[in-house]
Amino acid sequence: MAGIYIHIPFCKKACNYCNFHFSTSLASKSHLIEAIKEELRLQASYLQNHAIDTIYFGGGTPSLLSAEELQSIFASIERYYSINELKEFTLEANPDDLDANYLNALQNTSVNRLSIGVQSFKEADLLFMNRAHSIQQVDYALKCAQDKGFTNISIDLIYGTPNLSMKEWEQHLNTMLTYEIPHFSSYGLTVEPKTTLAHQIKTKQLPALNPDEAAQQFLLLIDWAKENNFDHYEISNFGKPGAHAIHNTNYWKGIPYLGIGPSAHSFNHKSRQWNIANNQVYIKSILQDQTIPATEEELSLADQVNEYVMTSLRTMWGCDLDKIKNTWHTTLDTVIIEKYIQQQLLTQHQQTIFLSKQGKLFADAIAADLFIVS
Repeated sequence: MAGIYIHIPFCKKACNYCNFHFSTSLASKSHLIEAIKEELRLQASYLQNHAIDTIYFGGGTPSLLSAEELQSIFASIERYYSINELKEFTLEANPDDLDANYLNALQNTSVNRLSIGVQSFKEADLLFMNRAHSIQQVDYALKCAQDKGFTNISIDLIYGTPNLSMKEWEQHLNTMLTYEIPHFSSYGLTVEPKTTLAHQIKTKQLPALNPDEAAQQFLLLIDWAKENNFDHYEISNFGKPGAHAIHNTNYWKGIPYLGIGPSAHSFNHKSRQWNIANNQVYIKSILQDQTIPATEEELSLADQVNEYVMTSLRTMWGCDLDKIKNTWHTTLDTVIIEKYIQQQLLTQHQQTIFLSKQGKLFADAIAADLFIVS
């Protein structure tokens, strides 16, 4: 099995925290769609005839594409890839795009899962983040999507924003619960380089974020999710049993995926590659030169092990030490593992290690410490 990710690099406006590749001009949209369809043809051999079980349209804001444009891209996937076993077709969408007409049109496509960028149930947070939607549009979009028969819905929520109290954060989670959403992803606000938020903090227009408050909100989130029967199956992802995101789960389990579009990443066990993050260069290279403007990195044995450690340790399934031994014929440093067990940041059951509740706060640092050196 394998997955296909399509990057749609357009947004109505720039959120202050976002460092993903996007443009607020849609002037090149039609050419970009043609380039995406052509790249799908050019990349047809990348996944070595693996059956495709997931398709994910991310961005950017994929819901800026019409249903007809989405279906035209899907037709190219159907033409060049084996999708008989397709289980999940996710569309990222913003609440302000999900009106009744658009949702009616989506019903005539192959989209069967919506990932909705709610981010907050607090109007002041949405204004702070420069989001394009309002709380009223969130309510309308969620209810309308469910009325139209979309039951496989996920939403995004952000914590750690300035002036978000613990009480308000818990209220956000309880508000989400009233919509009976089966899955959500939740991220702590981070200050990424070259973003508006970074500039605002550097120039003292905004105070620096408080990482201690964000950590406490994350720990509250873990407890809340458990109390409300959500599986915390990856650090930032929570789903009811049977409602885990298949596409992202496959990524964390090391299943190959092909990324299409400017800035999209691909992985096939032996290498990873990423397309150029420039719409015009991408379009010209694909449509005129018939070449994919990508950088490729061959993965050494150490890279492959470290990739597995980094992704698996983030999940509820943990990092299987026997798999590392049997697949790559190497081992992790048991002294380092024992150190983190003693610090109650890792737990171990037989030959699998897991992050503890507190350990999830230090996931990246722990994974990096466990990396093997080539």
